[in-house]
Amino acid sequence: MTTVHLPPRRLVDSAPLSGSLLVALAAFGFSAKAVLVKLAYGHQVDAVTLLAMRMAFSLPFFLLMALWRRPAGGAGGISAADGWAVIGLGLLGYYLASWLDFWGLEFISAGLERLILFLYPTLVVLLSWLMLGRAIAGREVVALVLSYIGIALVVYRQITTGSADLILGAALVFGSAVAYALYLLGSHGVIARLGATRFTAYAMTAASGACLVQFALTRPLSALFVDAPVYALALAMAIFSTVLPSLLLSLGIQRIGASRAALVGSLGPVATIALAHVFLGEVLSREQSLGALLVIAGVLWAGRGKN
Repeated sequence: MTTVHLPPRRLVDSAPLSGSLLVALAAFGFSAKAVLVKLAYGHQVDAVTLLAMRMAFSLPFFLLMALWRRPAGGAGGISAADGWAVIGLGLLGYYLASWLDFWGLEFISAGLERLILFLYPTLVVLLSWLMLGRAIAGREVVALVLSYIGIALVVYRQITTGSADLILGAALVFGSAVAYALYLLGSHGVIARLGATRFTAYAMTAASGACLVQFALTRPLSALFVDAPVYALALAMAIFSTVLPSLLLSLGIQRIGASRAALVGSLGPVATIALAHVFLGEVLSREQSLGALLVIAGVLWAGRGKN
């Protein structure tokens, strides 16, 4: 009898599927933040107080993360230069960007906020050109044109139907996107030396401290006496829109890379618009829907071919 040797059965690599799922969950968590903020604002809480509550609830998790990622035996300590860099980047990318974002959400819809924040990859392209002299490729020019025409469509429609404060809110959130883009430009080298999880834990700890100091200097302690739902919303923001998405995104990028993560992350604005429609009653017109599609297409085109 002839023995037939079958080739070994290849196992299906689950990394792409699991990585995409992790990034999608992270995008959903980040997207829910704007809706949670708008719900909290319905209880007459201000941006500084709400941000301080969010960071106060987040801080224990990031402190535990920092201890967990601390090198054993005191090895791999942080140099003074990296320490100051982490503090500065944390204040820029997580304190200033968050404060401007929360403040801007007092004036604009959750859907518009997420679309403006989603411009940060195109801002990285522009800032790299302005600050580092990096040439802008033709693909990136197309992406910039698509993205900013899309934002113009969305903003124009809301200006004609919304409040006079919309321009202020849009400018504040755009400033948040600029701060985050600058943070991304400056963080690569430090992340390479410290690792993504360790860097994020330290940077978020610094940002949390800054938010609490800002609250202590500008608000009375009585400002924390808010309606019970605000505490629940702030805790949900801390866990589901801050801590968990940060970890899930890092794990997802490890599995599928930055390019594919950016592709999956484009679900973010769509998720925010859907959640805002369900929980806040926000509705996009046809022009705004077209604008949203142009923004998403432009950002994806900007990241096309990058690793």
